[in-house]
Amino acid sequence: MDFTAIDFETANRSSASACSVGLVKVRDGRPVDEAYWLIKPPFPHDEFSEWNVRIHGITPDQVTDAPLWRDLLPEFAEFAGDDWLVAHNAGFDMNVLRGLADAFGVDAPNHRYLCSLQVARSTYHLDSYRLPVAAMAAGFEDFSHHNALDDSRACAAIVAHAAKRHEADDLDALARSTKARIGTIGTVATREHRADHGPMALQ
Repeated sequence: MDFTAIDFETANRSSASACSVGLVKVRDGRPVDEAYWLIKPPFPHDEFSEWNVRIHGITPDQVTDAPLWRDLLPEFAEFAGDDWLVAHNAGFDMNVLRGLADAFGVDAPNHRYLCSLQVARSTYHLDSYRLPVAAMAAGFEDFSHHNALDDSRACAAIVAHAAKRHEADDLDALARSTKARIGTIGTVATREHRADHGPMALQ
């Protein structure tokens, strides 16, 4: 069970306004490495909303000297490699990756991904599937919600725990067991879309 868990925090409602990212690398179902960066959001996506600051506690002066996302891309690529990505409410985090790519005129990184929220809904019987509640069901407690690294740790714990419950050896098997959607981002998504909808798909 190998993957990289990811979580972004944003300065405002723009998908290009990432102000921090946390990553946790999992091998054989266990976390083996992690990374955390503050990010300077690019203009004109750099205004911090009061609501977002209240949620994650990151302020504009904390990211004044932080790197832009385009400068972090090589480190992100080295860390994540060709891993599947997992995130809680993955649509949000994948939209941030796409938004950042658009903001800097670069390609989004190529990854398949799985949503731990979808996995949790098919694994646990809970009143809520918010990250802190689902993480508690997986035995991961007492973390700082909306800290990107802590949220990535919690997400990794959910997926690893769910995989054991479903006796899944990899994310493909876990997706089948939980009926969670396998997503794609970057040129992987473009190629798969063409394969599904292009002329060859009609034959």
